[in-house]
Amino acid sequence: MKNGILLVDKPAGWTSFDVLAKLRGALGTRKLGHSGTLDPMATGVLAVFIGKATAAADRQPDHDKIYEAAIRLGLATDTGDITGTVLESVPATVGERELLSVLPQFTGPLSQLPPMYSAVKVNGQPLYKAARAGKTVERRPRTITVYAIDYLGSPGQDEYLLRVSCSKGTYIRALAEDIGKALGLPATLSALRRTRAGAFSIEQAHTLPDILQAAGEGRLQDWVLDTDAAFPSLPALTVNDGVKCHLFNGCPTSHYQAADGRYRVYDETGAFLGLAGIQGGVLNVEKLFCERGR
Repeated sequence: MKNGILLVDKPAGWTSFDVLAKLRGALGTRKLGHSGTLDPMATGVLAVFIGKATAAADRQPDHDKIYEAAIRLGLATDTGDITGTVLESVPATVGERELLSVLPQFTGPLSQLPPMYSAVKVNGQPLYKAARAGKTVERRPRTITVYAIDYLGSPGQDEYLLRVSCSKGTYIRALAEDIGKALGLPATLSALRRTRAGAFSIEQAHTLPDILQAAGEGRLQDWVLDTDAAFPSLPALTVNDGVKCHLFNGCPTSHYQAADGRYRVYDETGAFLGLAGIQGGVLNVEKLFCERGR
C-alpha cells in the first residue's frame, strides 16, 4: 500500500482507534495515523494517514471542521451525549423560536471548557480516564472559534439539527450544553456527523464495508489520495535536481527567487517531495514525504 490518505466514513459505535485497528490488515501496514478524533457515537469524515504520510497529519494548515449535530433539549447526561448516564430530565419549555434567538451568541471566538469525557490531557492524563473513575479534574477554558451555525430543522420532539462550522479543538457536546444553559434547560447531543475535516469532505469518504471489499478485490489502492492532498492551500513550488539534492540532505538553498512562505514542493517530474519554507530568500526543508532515492 502506497503512502497516502484514505478517507473513512466512520460508523457509529466505533472509536477512531478501532477504525485504525480494522484497517491495519486491509492496508497491510501497522504504520497508520489519523487526524481529528471522533467520539464513538459520531460518524463522518476520518482521515487515515498511511506510511510516511502519517507525519502529514499534524502539519495540515487547515484543521477547521464542519458538523451536523442534533441537540436534545431537556436532557443532561454525564458524557454530554445520549450514550451517557442521564443526570437530569425535564420537560422542554422552549422551542425553535427561542433556540434561533440564542444561536447568534455562539458564533465568533468563544471560551469553552473541555468536557470531562474528552482526550484533553491534564498533568499528562486524558480527562476521560478520570471521568471513568468518577473524578472531576480542574480544567482551563480554551479559546475556540465557531464560524457559523445554521439551523437545519427539527427531526423530532425537543430535538434540533444544526450545522456547525468551527475551529480545531471545538467540542460540539460542550457547545450543545452551553446552548441549553442559554435557554435555561439541560441539553445533550443526540447525534453528530462530521461532514468536513480540513481539506476533506464527506463526499470523498468511503464506508468501512466498502473499504474492506475493495481491499479484498485489490481495488483499494485507487482510493488512497496522494499525501499532498492534505495541503491544497499551500502554493506549489517546483525545484530542479540541485535544489532537490539540497532538500534531501537537509541543506539550505540561498538566494532562492521566490516569496517568503510555506510551500508544497515537487520535482521536475511532478512528484511530490514534501514541505519547505522560504525565509529571507533561503529555502529550507520542513518535511519530506517521499523515499530518499526517488
